[in-house]
Amino acid sequence: MLRKIAITAMSVLSLMAGAAQAEGTFEPQTKDVAFSFEGPFGKFDEHQLQRGLQVYTEVCAACHGLKFVAYRTLGDEGGPKLPEDQVAAYAAQYTAVDADTGEERPAKPSDYFAENTSAGAPDLSLMAKARAGYHGPWGTGLSQLFNGMGGPEHIVSILTGYTGQTKEEAGSSFHENTAFSTGWIKMPPPLTDGQVTFADGSPNDVRHMAEDVAAFLMWTAEPHMMARKMWAFVIVGMMGLFAVLLYLTNKRLWAPYKGRKQA
Repeated sequence: MLRKIAITAMSVLSLMAGAAQAEGTFEPQTKDVAFSFEGPFGKFDEHQLQRGLQVYTEVCAACHGLKFVAYRTLGDEGGPKLPEDQVAAYAAQYTAVDADTGEERPAKPSDYFAENTSAGAPDLSLMAKARAGYHGPWGTGLSQLFNGMGGPEHIVSILTGYTGQTKEEAGSSFHENTAFSTGWIKMPPPLTDGQVTFADGSPNDVRHMAEDVAAFLMWTAEPHMMARKMWAFVIVGMMGLFAVLLYLTNKRLWAPYKGRKQA
């Protein structure tokens, strides 16, 4: 009976796969990336976050905003950790609307990145948490238990997934991308080799720049990840200590009664 059920299930899966192929269903591909912040002991690479900030500033900021990120957080522990004067200088490159006068003024560290809606592109503040790169097997999402959501990997895969093929549809140009949900994306390839020059001499090919900006966007989406992990270890340690104390207290309280024969 079990054998028949297994054979039937395999047949159904085969038919589904064949139907998907017949319909030309596209399966996006997410590339695995070994980020430094993965796992319970992982942490952000300060220098990678700084490079990612540079890639965002010189490339992505032209179309995408970071409306939930304050400039002052660029100097926070566990983030890019820019010196205070550099944070102020970075913010001063932009403008903000004064709440009292309603006029534009140079941005201050307490201000937030601008909400860039001119190009109709999505805001990137939470993008690394809003996208999932891992969905399988068969759409169940079980792989997320072991690989995480895969948001940063999805971003890297999008930025490096262009094939060079284009098509025109409804008066718009679309670019073939192996990681996008439909296989075609309206955004042209934003990165090219050597587009950004890093002061530390780090590689500036498309793959490395994509990983750097994806790590930065993971930080913007979860800036307190390092503190969260630290407190998780503290809480687990305290719970372990509490469990040991309860065990010892239980033994002490019941020691006079254990082993005593009932009259």
